Amino acid sequence: MRTWIAALLLLACLAAEGGCQKQVMLVRDPPAPYFGPRVAAALPMPSRPASGSPRTTALELPRESARSSSWSTAAWRPSGPERPWRFIVIHHSATATGSADEFDRMHRAKGWDELGYHFVIGNGTGSGDGEVEVGGRWPVQKHGAHTKVANHPEYNDLGIGICLVGNFDVTRPSEAQRQSLVRLVRFLRDRYDIPRGRMYGHGQLKATDCPGRYFDYSDFFRRL
Repeated sequence: MRTWIAALLLLACLAAEGGCQKQVMLVRDPPAPYFGPRVAAALPMPSRPASGSPRTTALELPRESARSSSWSTAAWRPSGPERPWRFIVIHHSATATGSADEFDRMHRAKGWDELGYHFVIGNGTGSGDGEVEVGGRWPVQKHGAHTKVANHPEYNDLGIGICLVGNFDVTRPSEAQRQSLVRLVRFLRDRYDIPRGRMYGHGQLKATDCPGRYFDYSDFFRRL
């Protein structure tokens, strides 16, 4: 009899709104690490992608430069050896306005070495609407500083950080931002053979609202 009563109580608990446990906020569990800690120093840097054209570019930025702006994919091709990128992580700035230069100053004020993202997509305030700004980390193929997850250094070591300017808990990305994001992610996906299963919103990897409640994952993946 006690067993039946316990079973009924359990069923009632599960049926209740919200259940008996706090709902998991992550969209999906992060995958197990593919590499050990401090992988960046040990991994080889391939000189060519698995498929496609040779990695050449006319873009070469000085190390101290915070970013370069471009509407062309030519600026997205790093010069020299490339990091074996395995993940793409999408963020929002959680601010109404901004640019790569502004976020670079903010990150340096926190004690970081420079802008933590590899790319920033403007919303028409600090840069053009949909303009892709290339952060200083990208041309030199430096690890990111955008997704710190305990026991998962690979999301920074081998994860490309893309930040869209805007607070998507309040509003949605502009159409120009959506188009530029898809264009950029297609380029990175094809160049580094990054599958859809390794493309994340920041909030899918840790308990954060980023990239905001109004970032439409379904629309993003449908456009890819």
